[in-house]
Amino acid sequence: MGRTRANKEAVVADLKQILNESQLAVIIDYQGLSVKEITDLRNRLRESGTICKVTKNTLMEQAVKENADWQPMTKFLSGSSAFIFVKDDIGSAIRAYQAFQKDTKKTEFRGGVMQGMALNQDQVKAIADLPSKEQLIAQVAGAINAIATKLAVGLKEVPASLGRSINEVPASLGRCVQGIATKEEGSGG
Repeated sequence: MGRTRANKEAVVADLKQILNESQLAVIIDYQGLSVKEITDLRNRLRESGTICKVTKNTLMEQAVKENADWQPMTKFLSGSSAFIFVKDDIGSAIRAYQAFQKDTKKTEFRGGVMQGMALNQDQVKAIADLPSKEQLIAQVAGAINAIATKLAVGLKEVPASLGRSINEVPASLGRCVQGIATKEEGSGG
């Protein structure tokens, strides 16, 4: 028995909601995967907050039809499609999929979509290799901390240098007086 119209509309609404929460969508051909294998893929992806959905291409077409950011996905819709929706941790999600693909050798990457652009496998991999948001925040915090440390050391050096200069004045004055005295002894004497 096929899906009812109401059921199809619910699936499309669910897909739209998932797309609204996603940064990246990856389309794969899952033909040949067993239920156990697709469950394994979903479990691997779940750790990064990523969702894997298997749905009809026509329902996905309806879900992206009115959304320009996801319309490029339509060129990847053919055959047996599974959709990987990445919300936050793109790097972890893509690495999880790549590990699954390497282990099973049964899925085929068709394409990805991010911010209205169709992406090939190399582009998705390059995005996945970028540092995570947490790593970038840590790098920026480290850079700010380094600047603050250098500034503190520099500011501390100003009074220390002034103190050394002030301490040098009497010694310099003493040397000047001694030099003058020596000069006078040599010329007057």
